[in-house]
Amino acid sequence: MDIQQKKKLSFITIGLIFLLSGIEYAVILPTIWMYLQILDAPPYFLGLGLSAFSLSGLLSGPLFGHWSDRTRKTKTILLLSNVFEIIGNFMYFIGYSKWLLLSSRLVAGIGAGAGSSIFGYLTRNTVSGDRAQVFAAVMACRQAGLLIGPAFNIFLRLCDFKLGPFVVNKYTSPGLFMCGMWLLLQLAVALLYWDLPPAESSELQTVVRPKQQGDEEEEEEPLMGAEEEPSDTYGAVIIDPEQSETRCSPRRLSSPPPSPASPKAEEPDPFEDFSARKEFLREEVIVLLTAQFITLFNQTALETMVTPLTQRYFGFGELGNSVMYSLCGVEVILGFFFVRWLSCRVADRMVLAVGLVICAVACVWCLLFLAKPRGGYSVELSEFGIGVFLQLLGLPFVAVAQVTLFSKVTAEKTQGFSQGVRRSIGGVATILGPLWAGGLTGNLYLMLGMMMALLLLVMVMVVLSYERLVEPPVVTHASDSTESEG
Repeated sequence: MDIQQKKKLSFITIGLIFLLSGIEYAVILPTIWMYLQILDAPPYFLGLGLSAFSLSGLLSGPLFGHWSDRTRKTKTILLLSNVFEIIGNFMYFIGYSKWLLLSSRLVAGIGAGAGSSIFGYLTRNTVSGDRAQVFAAVMACRQAGLLIGPAFNIFLRLCDFKLGPFVVNKYTSPGLFMCGMWLLLQLAVALLYWDLPPAESSELQTVVRPKQQGDEEEEEEPLMGAEEEPSDTYGAVIIDPEQSETRCSPRRLSSPPPSPASPKAEEPDPFEDFSARKEFLREEVIVLLTAQFITLFNQTALETMVTPLTQRYFGFGELGNSVMYSLCGVEVILGFFFVRWLSCRVADRMVLAVGLVICAVACVWCLLFLAKPRGGYSVELSEFGIGVFLQLLGLPFVAVAQVTLFSKVTAEKTQGFSQGVRRSIGGVATILGPLWAGGLTGNLYLMLGMMMALLLLVMVMVVLSYERLVEPPVVTHASDSTESEG
């Protein structure tokens, strides 16, 4: 099997990982509250259970990312993280007490931290022009899981039998089901995933070519100064980030296989000269991390608000909410594939700006029409539908653009750790968003007003830092790379 086939299968396996993470969320979320009730848990345990998964994920993400940067062995990390998912979901299935249920979400959340290693792997094995396409496809896989997850509840809610000493019912069956799914995925990772050598810097960021005999006649000035280059040396061409950031190539799925004859050089420590202050306390990085936090904060706050709102004004039950979430899932998946197509034609920073504008329009709409609904049932339902549509429309633009730009403005050699930090920032947002919205469902003006203020803040930051939201140019001489290989 050649390296291109291995890369395709590895990327498919990554897509399956994100698909299962979406299915797990969609399968467990509808039943966890009733599950806690039969275990005599107080109401605040619902918030603890949902936050526990995010908390352990945001703590384990940078650790897994640091590990993958040092070793370049993401397969081991994925196999280990899947073990945490398997154990956590089996604990959820057992569910003897509310504390065991809370612990199960903590354990499963550790496995979710491997996402930082995955994004680091994708960054190292894709060229910058194609990266947005790959990230959009991976994110769409998770949304597909969120969409098809409720369908599994149709048969899981019918479970009513015993498996040895354990009771399998509509509350415990999601844990058993997900335990089996992660076991199957463990087999897929073991057989279909490879730790491939990262694409060379000369392929990712520069165009390197051999010096031809007729170059001196074609060029008015030599590339390397007054001295004539030997015929076996190379020149380098700087790639302008403005020109390269929207370039997509259908042939760049894989990097050329390394020469088997060349001995493998010992890789330097990627954290040898690393400084967290210099890496993260830069204008463009702060802007992107702020965008990550605010968009996820607003998204989870709106998700928390939607169910009480539909129950209060429209009388939606389980069926109505399921239909609504299914339609939302379809819109988000289509949005990710549209952004995947758009990323080849529009710069990442422009995609980010468009997404933030759409989110701001959605927030203004919600303030005007949803904070205090007026009119009849059909009018209010239409206003609600438009608000949800606009909010979901902007999500794929912001999500894909900010993660793609972040991978370009941070160092590639420590990408796993950097992606772990980014995902941890998002984890904090997913914890605080529901807490903020949960206590303000009766005061939507205050809740939506704060969200609008945060959006305005990040929009101003993007405008002021717009010129810096590009991949920095890099010059690499092929002679340097060939010396390091030798």
